[in-house]
Amino acid sequence: MTLPATGCCHVVAVPYPGRGHVNPMINICRQIAFRKPDNLLITFVVTEEWLGLIGPDPTTEPDNLRFATIPNVIPSEHDRAKDIIAFVKAVWTKMEAPFEELLDRLEVPVSAIVADNNLFWAFDFANRRNIPVASLWTMSASVFSVFYHFDLLKQNGHYPVDDLSEKGHEVVDYIPGIPTTRLADLPGELLRTDNSNEKIKQKLLETTWRVYKAQAQYLLSTSVYELESQVIDVLKAQFPFPVYTIGPSIPYSQLDQTCNASQSNNVPDYLKWLDSQPKESVLYVSFGSSLSVASAQLDEIVAGLKISGTRYLQVVRGDASKIVEEYGNCEELGFVVPWCDQLRVLSHASIGGFWTHCGWNSTLEAVFCGVPILTFPIAWDQVSNSKQIVEDWKIGYKVKKGIGGDNLVTKDEIAEL
Repeated sequence: MTLPATGCCHVVAVPYPGRGHVNPMINICRQIAFRKPDNLLITFVVTEEWLGLIGPDPTTEPDNLRFATIPNVIPSEHDRAKDIIAFVKAVWTKMEAPFEELLDRLEVPVSAIVADNNLFWAFDFANRRNIPVASLWTMSASVFSVFYHFDLLKQNGHYPVDDLSEKGHEVVDYIPGIPTTRLADLPGELLRTDNSNEKIKQKLLETTWRVYKAQAQYLLSTSVYELESQVIDVLKAQFPFPVYTIGPSIPYSQLDQTCNASQSNNVPDYLKWLDSQPKESVLYVSFGSSLSVASAQLDEIVAGLKISGTRYLQVVRGDASKIVEEYGNCEELGFVVPWCDQLRVLSHASIGGFWTHCGWNSTLEAVFCGVPILTFPIAWDQVSNSKQIVEDWKIGYKVKKGIGGDNLVTKDEIAEL
């Protein structure tokens, strides 16, 4: 592409290297670039591996959005789950230097930086260079308020709580902007001290507090104001800088591809299968790209779906062929794949429900597509998202009952949903 004049606004965007962080950041950048084609340049910075994973198409990307890479100084995305603590530490200690070196090589001076909240070193860099910096928060605004007001949990005797079976039913009604909730509906990893992620948790809390006390000039939330107006209004009143809700960060242009899927010669098999199903008859089952469902629970889920007689499209990360081999891939009722284009699936006419881990991006996509939700949170903010879906927005049903969420949901229970 031709470089714009040096008088243009040059925004550098750097996401945390994870699917739930990269996707909303790049979607936001694309939307801004398309809407503001003149005198704006956006440079999207990722590792070399991540550039391959997101696979930007030069023929469809806006002319004023370009991609720049730093070396693969962190563990591969394919191996991150093997040692998530080592992965996070590498992100925090290995990416800063090559990021700074890259920005020093850019031909157009940097006007502003948009950085994921978790990349504290990007805020340090921006402040040293006197570059305005915006923080992108990729979880719900409600969870942000929980993180930011963490000290209130301590003051009210709700931290630490290592066993939610004892205190999980206690009411939490003191976090600004958050409707009354149970302690068990807050991120359990935030409440406990008996887990291997303790140092990471403390660093995340420190980063969140530091970024918004002294370093960021803007807070960008991927939430939607109409979904969380109460807490967003509180945050806007609390902070001395602008707070913007910019969700849902969804690539609207892809919906046209969805509508025309049956007319293409390169349609994935799962979309062809969906095309052959009755309207709103298929349950889409997917539990995200990072955290895993225990193997015993996965067995119950697969068996329960079979017993139920419900049509389903299920994503099983890793070797989906093992599931197919064990249970069969009865295309009349069910289809199992290792990956799919989730937005295209959720917006398909044959989808009637979404059984999800309640990651924030998945939650927003389901709301955007108007698909009812079965909630199955695994960890962190997913628990709070599930509560919002079921109790606050009333657009879903909670599969896991009880406190703590570790209980096994049996195939018979699943078949009766």
